[in-house]
Amino acid sequence: MLIIDSQVHIWAADTPARPWPKPGVGGRTAKAHLDIPISKDSLLAEMDKAGVDGVVIVPPSWEGEYNDLALEAAQSHPNRFAVMGRILHDQPDGPSLIANWKSQQGMLGVRLILADGSPWVDAGSGHWLWSSAEAAGVPITLAPRGNYGFLEEIAERYPDLRLSIDHMGANSAKKDGDAFIHLEQLLQLATYPNIAVKTSGLPCVSSSPYPFESVHGYLRQVYDAFGPKRMFWGTDLSRLPCSYTEAITMFTQGIPWLSAADLEWIMGRAICEWFGWKRTA
Repeated sequence: MLIIDSQVHIWAADTPARPWPKPGVGGRTAKAHLDIPISKDSLLAEMDKAGVDGVVIVPPSWEGEYNDLALEAAQSHPNRFAVMGRILHDQPDGPSLIANWKSQQGMLGVRLILADGSPWVDAGSGHWLWSSAEAAGVPITLAPRGNYGFLEEIAERYPDLRLSIDHMGANSAKKDGDAFIHLEQLLQLATYPNIAVKTSGLPCVSSSPYPFESVHGYLRQVYDAFGPKRMFWGTDLSRLPCSYTEAITMFTQGIPWLSAADLEWIMGRAICEWFGWKRTA
């Protein structure tokens, strides 16, 4: 079975040559998940140990607007890594950049965070990114931060734009029901065929030990609404409270109602088809 992780961060240290933004600038934080950065080489070692075939790298917000490390990883290991990259809302020549976005080897699409006061939300559904990404076939993955009404507007206005929602929309600072206070709003979006869900980072928001049964009910509701072809397993590895292997077997062994056919889609096939990652066999 193909195993593709839908979200992992790699990053480098904060240095004068490659500085991070100061805390609070642009809604970001300079606090990384871990004190020691995860490099592509350390990630490869973890993947090999756990049996993970590929990873979609999401450049982290604490570094700022850098895609360089992620792209270098994807270009040096094209069968193991691909990238959902960062872009500025006021990017010069933004529509032209998006039109050629996937000409960057290893780049699959764009990742956004719709935080409170986000310029993406403030700019509304008429912002150039949405129409440009739809025209260029560039998928977008995002953290909604409660902005589900806005997401519904985007999905309806741009029906050929593929969207995916990080971590089932969970609040990573909360546990169980407190983490999934927007679940009903998420489920309502299942009627839009251009929206998928990353079932990533679930151990991080569970109050129970492995196999993290306190979040299985929320996962089942997403499964019933979206189906396995619009669900992407993942970890957000730098936040995991368990081993990489346990994050896999939580799904493959710990959830009895997921069939072998379901797991084929959820664990890897669905994300490759949704994002257009053409890996070699």
